[in-house]
Amino acid sequence: MVVRDIHKFDDPYFEEFQRLVDRRGTGCKKWDLLDKIFGEHPKGMLPFWIADTEFRSPDPVIGALRDRVEHGVFGYPVRDGQVSQAVAEWWGRRHRFDVDPRWVCHSHGVMGGIAVSLRVFTSPGDPVVVQTPIYPPFRWVVENNQRRLVENPLVERDGVYRMDLAGLERAFRGGARAMLLCSPHNPTGRVWTREELREVAGLAERYRVLVISDEIHGDLVYPGDHAHIPFPSVSPWALDNSLLFASPSKSFNLAGFYTAYAIIPDGAKRKAYEAEMNRLFMDQGNELGQVAMKAAYLEGEAWLNGLVRYLEGNRGRAVEFLRGMRGVRVTIPEGTFLMWIDFGGMLRGRGLTAGEFLKGAGVALNKGESFGEGFELYGRLNFGCPRQMLDEGLQRIRSRAEELGLL
Repeated sequence: MVVRDIHKFDDPYFEEFQRLVDRRGTGCKKWDLLDKIFGEHPKGMLPFWIADTEFRSPDPVIGALRDRVEHGVFGYPVRDGQVSQAVAEWWGRRHRFDVDPRWVCHSHGVMGGIAVSLRVFTSPGDPVVVQTPIYPPFRWVVENNQRRLVENPLVERDGVYRMDLAGLERAFRGGARAMLLCSPHNPTGRVWTREELREVAGLAERYRVLVISDEIHGDLVYPGDHAHIPFPSVSPWALDNSLLFASPSKSFNLAGFYTAYAIIPDGAKRKAYEAEMNRLFMDQGNELGQVAMKAAYLEGEAWLNGLVRYLEGNRGRAVEFLRGMRGVRVTIPEGTFLMWIDFGGMLRGRGLTAGEFLKGAGVALNKGESFGEGFELYGRLNFGCPRQMLDEGLQRIRSRAEELGLL
């Protein structure tokens, strides 16, 4: 089914992104675990939670996978040097970061690589800094690996989240061994400026803190004054004292392949990381994931540019709708397809968390409290979907608020 849109713009990919794809029964977390995680709803829950999109991957990727599947033999793979070359060229072309293909290391998902890095470069009990509200696995990966979680909350001013650099310095001075940087930031959608990242690098250099940077959303930045800046590129020190993790999974909807990579310029750190991957028997790539990644980076950029334009329209649509609801505040994301929403002005004193209110509306958003303490009246909306689905979800939120007399 193709959804017509009165705001259609002249884009060859527009109708492709409007297409509703039925994902139920395909073994995807987003749809097939809805009832288990969020409970049932008379209308059926609509998923706007886990960060994959509702869009088919680009045709060149599907074609490359089809050709590989037709071969019919799927033995043990080798790490394809052409994939590392494609990764390096992508970062040079799209983000103006000159990457040597030898710096590119395999990772079984971004969080898997971060977990390995913490085990290699820190010790049990070491303090590790995160900036809340934060993607929940950032907190889990620290605590699950017996490191000490240090939260340095972001500061919101005029609807924009900024780093508390004074707080960050206190955390570093207090003995932090590593910092997990989310860039662009999830859930707020901030795209950190070069100046902000240089400040972080300067503090990390002063206190000898390793920066582990998750840049999985780096391709999804909206036009204007924003550009994704790879953290290792901000200073000579950052180049040798940080690890960058990324994947085509958010950009091209390939999360199910668990194919990611690290960019580690420093030879000693790269050797230590790869040695640990070898000890854990995690040094081999996913054959079909490698095929998909190479095709995406070599042939998918025009499609991705169309996706960013479409998501920008969705972002504007959601912001306009939610700002029309009294007591709801929206943080406008500069990147990602995720929106951080404060329902506090509408729900405070009503005896409802945002998660309970949204469940009653029949929409599944990530609960604010999973991103840090004190965010029970927040939710994270994934707007990476066709507009008909987005419109229905937004209208369900408004209708529920009206039913409860909240507007």
